[in-house]
Amino acid sequence: MARLYMVRHGRAAAGFGESHDPGLDDLGRSQAQAVAQELAPRGPLPILSSPLRRTRETAAPLAKLWNVEPVIEEAVAEIPSPTDNLQERVAWLREFMAGSWRNATPPLAQWREDAIAALLALIEDTVIFSHYIAINVAVGLATSDDRVVVFSPDNCSVTVLENEGDTLRLTEKGREAPLTKVN
Repeated sequence: MARLYMVRHGRAAAGFGESHDPGLDDLGRSQAQAVAQELAPRGPLPILSSPLRRTRETAAPLAKLWNVEPVIEEAVAEIPSPTDNLQERVAWLREFMAGSWRNATPPLAQWREDAIAALLALIEDTVIFSHYIAINVAVGLATSDDRVVVFSPDNCSVTVLENEGDTLRLTEKGREAPLTKVN
């Protein structure tokens, strides 16, 4: 049984409606250093990262500590937006986050299934640097909750799940933020 440590990226320099692929701001870089120190005693383990800059930058301090090259995994990337217009993306995401997966369009339902399949394919303990909605997908599966947003993982919080082969089991929910800005 593989233990999966899902880490939400550090605070980004820009929000979902401000940039398509921002890096981390100063606080985000500090958060990345802190989560690396928190996870360091558990490894070295394989590291997966979303291809987006903020997740790769969050993974970098831990990868350096462990001397491990992160594997880029598209399946744990940010939820794909149906538009490239930044302002339209924000409105779409707010509405989508209030719903459930049963109302998702076929492409979004497939994105969710791809994320689940990638997580269930992991057979060894792994650290995964990912995003708010992708972490919610994993927790939703583990808790049989169909809502898009099951909880609000804070930047650089660590959610721990166990891969039981055909499903995930939540062992530790990551630290939550009372007001999370999706970034």
